[in-house]
Amino acid sequence: MGNRATFVLVGPEGHTRHRSSYGAVALDLDLLAGPEVVIPYLRAHAPDDSWYPDDMVEAGVLADPSRRLLLVFVWEGPTASLRTRAAALELLRFAWPDWEVRWLYDGQSGLRAHLGLAPLEPDTAVYPGPALEPDDEELADPDPLVAVVTVGTDRCHVLADIDDHPIEEGPALLDRLRRAPDHGRHRLRADAGIHLDPTRRRVGWWLNTARAHARTVQRRWPGWTVEFWEDRWAEHERASGGRFAPPAPDRAAALADVRAQALQRWAGPRGDARARLTAALPHATIGHGFAPAVTAEQAAAARAAVERAYGVAVGT
Repeated sequence: MGNRATFVLVGPEGHTRHRSSYGAVALDLDLLAGPEVVIPYLRAHAPDDSWYPDDMVEAGVLADPSRRLLLVFVWEGPTASLRTRAAALELLRFAWPDWEVRWLYDGQSGLRAHLGLAPLEPDTAVYPGPALEPDDEELADPDPLVAVVTVGTDRCHVLADIDDHPIEEGPALLDRLRRAPDHGRHRLRADAGIHLDPTRRRVGWWLNTARAHARTVQRRWPGWTVEFWEDRWAEHERASGGRFAPPAPDRAAALADVRAQALQRWAGPRGDARARLTAALPHATIGHGFAPAVTAEQAAAARAAVERAYGVAVGT
């Protein structure tokens, strides 16, 4: 298994690719260290001439220093939470001053498109998350892993956000929801959502993360008008007549939270995980998809970058 990530570094002679089997975890916190720390850190990962399948990549980065362009997507972390997403992206932009920071809602397929490469063949199977009961324990979490589906202005269903986005089911989603519990309203946070208007045959959807091939999902809804709201969950709130109404993020609290997570991530040096495994298991076959070591100097520079970004954000 693992948490696959792809890193692309663009230079005057083209681009190089680097892969990480576990690098998707905390990638958005890594990036808050700024370009001086992050670019060498990404380059130190194992080079790779192949590509993971688009649907299997949980995070990715393209850094182009000459154009000062940073493309990024992740499936988890503060940028994937409605509570902290805006703050995390704000800090990221301050950590990469004078760079254009752009979110790839279509994940690796969008990254490949930027490089002029065709998307890899998508997985046509769809694995929808199950519908949750109104008293499901997941809804007690401050950041529940759920996708909210509203139908017209009178129904609201909540699905576990553990696999494919509901938009990928196509009109079959409506048939499934006829047997699903109706929550009436959802006033909690969510990771993703979709609003269906069967009368007008219109559908709008959003997400905080990324889905490969997101820009072509309308093919699954023949005869429907599909609108992609990217991460603008407020569009869903308006369309649903308030059936979906999450609490507004607290900017100050979210900035402090993301800062604390980033400082913890870069609290000190990190050893070379592959070297440790090789030493402990000298006769085992050890892959190359591990993060490189981080020195005390790199960690200190990263923390300084986080503090600078936070200072700009709060005006100190």
